Amino acid sequence: MVKFIESELVLLKKEIDEMWTLVYNQIDRAGDAVLTLDRELAQQVLVRERRVNAFELKIDSDVEDIIALYNPVAIDLRFVLAMLKINTNLERLGDFAEGIARFVINCTEPALDADLIKKLRLEEMISQVLSMLELTKNALKEENLEQATAVFAKDNLLDEINAEATSILAGHINAHPESALSCLNMVSVFRKLERSGDHITNIAEEIVFFIDAKVLKHGGRIDEHYPNDNK
Repeated sequence: MVKFIESELVLLKKEIDEMWTLVYNQIDRAGDAVLTLDRELAQQVLVRERRVNAFELKIDSDVEDIIALYNPVAIDLRFVLAMLKINTNLERLGDFAEGIARFVINCTEPALDADLIKKLRLEEMISQVLSMLELTKNALKEENLEQATAVFAKDNLLDEINAEATSILAGHINAHPESALSCLNMVSVFRKLERSGDHITNIAEEIVFFIDAKVLKHGGRIDEHYPNDNK
């Protein structure tokens, strides 16, 4: 029985890794699409969203089978529960990528103002989301607590950029009222990227729970064991 459950857990981890790569590529494509207003690239994101949803359902089903057939306990149970929650958060990240792609497709502007995009720090925000996703993926792969907890501080930058975006866009609307609709819709792009950071920190919390049996959700993240966290 132990041998069988070990092989199932290895397969589950491989599936989560594949889901991670798929979602990473979705956010990467959506980010490139919004920076360049590339509608063809945005359409690719929409098409691939169906794969993300199907993969989530497959992983959920596999987790249910493992619990029903093998009744995992201790660290195996923590691992399975963590993968279930990570899978859900990854699917939500895929939804955010789809939402950003829809902004691109629906945008009526021929191009976004380059100076505005630079001032909004949109490219920096996208890069930070991708960096956080890569860091958490490596943290799980290497079962590394330090990498997992380092994600919490990285989320602060996303909060900062999102908080500044609204006032910057409002100022741009005052100066360029003809771009008001696109600017208002762009607020949702920043909100989706900021929420992406929240879901990635949720993933990091699940990794910590799996590795160290510590439940961070709702309890705050300031802990003597995690000096990297400054929230």
